[in-house]
Amino acid sequence: MIVAFSVTPLGVGEDVGEYVAEAVRVVRESGLPNRTDAMFTSIEGESWDEVMDVVRRAVAAVEARAPRVSLVLKADIRPGVTDGLTSKVETVERHLADQ
Repeated sequence: MIVAFSVTPLGVGEDVGEYVAEAVRVVRESGLPNRTDAMFTSIEGESWDEVMDVVRRAVAAVEARAPRVSLVLKADIRPGVTDGLTSKVETVERHLADQ
């Protein structure tokens, strides 16, 4: 399963990078495959519990420093698929190269 999520601290001003970095640190230390871009962090794992535990801890890291936290989450639940973070992008790139 792949979960893309965005955690945003509220009530801390416009510059939220240091707060978001705390969430990303939790994800990276989890050891699960992950990617971070300008809008979301995606994480891949074998089970709902495994992935959501990391998301929960990432939110808690921001929540410890901010009075309010917003969480946006999107999940691709597809049992048996591994390396989806890479293979899904490679498929799109292959189709783009064919044109």
